[in-house]
Amino acid sequence: MATAPDNDVEKKGVVEKRVGYDESGSNDEKATSDRADDAASVQRGGPEPPECIKRWTPEERAEKEKALKRKIDIRLLPAIIIMYILNYIDRNNIAAARLAGLERDLHLSNVEFQTSVSILFVGYLLMQIPSNLFLNKIGKPAIYLPTCMIVWGVISAVTAACHNAAGLYAVRFFLGFVEAAYFPGCLYYLSCWYTRAELGFRTAVLYSGALISGAFSGLISAGVKYGMDGTRGYSAWQWLFIIEGVATIVIAFGCFWVLPNFPRTTSWLTEEERDLAAWRLQEDIGQDDWTNSAEQTFWQGAKLAFTDGKTYVLMLLLFCIVASGTVTNFFPTVVKTLQYNDVNTLLLTAPPYVLAVAVTYLNATHADKTGERYLHIAIPMCVAIIAYIIAATTMNTAARYISMMLMVPSVYSAFVVGLAWISNTMPRPPAKRAAALAFINAVSNCSSIYASYLYFGGPEFTVAMVVNCTTAVVAVITATVMRFILVRLNKKLDAGIYVHGAINALPGEAAANGFRFKV
Repeated sequence: MATAPDNDVEKKGVVEKRVGYDESGSNDEKATSDRADDAASVQRGGPEPPECIKRWTPEERAEKEKALKRKIDIRLLPAIIIMYILNYIDRNNIAAARLAGLERDLHLSNVEFQTSVSILFVGYLLMQIPSNLFLNKIGKPAIYLPTCMIVWGVISAVTAACHNAAGLYAVRFFLGFVEAAYFPGCLYYLSCWYTRAELGFRTAVLYSGALISGAFSGLISAGVKYGMDGTRGYSAWQWLFIIEGVATIVIAFGCFWVLPNFPRTTSWLTEEERDLAAWRLQEDIGQDDWTNSAEQTFWQGAKLAFTDGKTYVLMLLLFCIVASGTVTNFFPTVVKTLQYNDVNTLLLTAPPYVLAVAVTYLNATHADKTGERYLHIAIPMCVAIIAYIIAATTMNTAARYISMMLMVPSVYSAFVVGLAWISNTMPRPPAKRAAALAFINAVSNCSSIYASYLYFGGPEFTVAMVVNCTTAVVAVITATVMRFILVRLNKKLDAGIYVHGAINALPGEAAANGFRFKV
């Protein structure tokens, strides 16, 4: 960005250089000092692009950026989708295993089965923040994520050897402990490659793995239940865990050779491509992103996340969205209330997830295109409220299945945009973003611990549907509060007023055209 001549600067008092973070927990005097130092360095202007980028015309830059995004998309997106499909299947296949004889063969009571579902999330919650901070520190997601995937694939396959509730509890706890690395790690991973305008769609692409797994899980389970029960002396539920666990291990080995690391640590990009990949993120926010492991501290990132009030508003928002969507943990059981046989029930679980893929893509794409976040969360959650009211108030088969068709797409499409909103709202420094994503995702999944005990009193499951409806209402209210907060902060940025946790600029062109929170 060009600076004004010296005399114009002195005359107008305009400072156009962006100011970096002052989130170290120090007092306001340091922030004031930083801004004063910034004024003294006005002639240096804003961040300078690498020399190779300076030489390009706008048309050349656009062409090279398009080619870079295509190259990263091809290597990154298919791999993380497949990995997440298997992550979600291995975590949630216990619901399908229940219909395939797990509960009968292990002599589980209803409470014991519910505990086996919920205990996974205890391990899942404990590991998310340490895992994300460790990933940020080492800067090697292409090694870390597939390694975790191999371990959880082994644990998933070992589930077939369980003979009682205690063994099932142990396996499920450690499965959650290892699987915790993947989803928050992937959210952070994507935010290290894509700009804020590109992140919503890519997050939807990632989360489509969960939706596709919901459809495939039902179809796979139906096939195993129908064709493999008793084969070689194993029950259908045992084959389910063995097949899906082995598939996870095989895919994980392939991912070692496909996934990139971070923009500055990916060896199969040229130097020019690495410079462009890093500069895109710096240009989008006004500060550089991940540079090297020496700059990434575990506790500083956590401290910055925990002392930012926006973290807790976003935490409540995501918690309520996930809480309202806990029906997916027991979806085969809920669909069973339509009173079809086990195979048809498993088949009927697929269409809501197929619809959810399409709705989630459309919602996230439109959110990225418009740069709007609030309505893309609030409107789907209002649809979820209607769906839960229908499910709680009628036993009509058609009406209940329609409500099931609405539950999954509405909650998931809002959740994906909510995840992108976290990275949009806390873009820098990387360690803070990693900690915030892991913390919010961990707390939001706490609902899965208690939700397992709500699904009693079927076929209506009135208590569960009322709780889901209530948390959906709170989610809409919280999203509204978040929007008001960010609009107020954007007005301060427009006026050149320093905002804690933003990429700040002093009054002038930088304030007019610089960083803004997406609302």
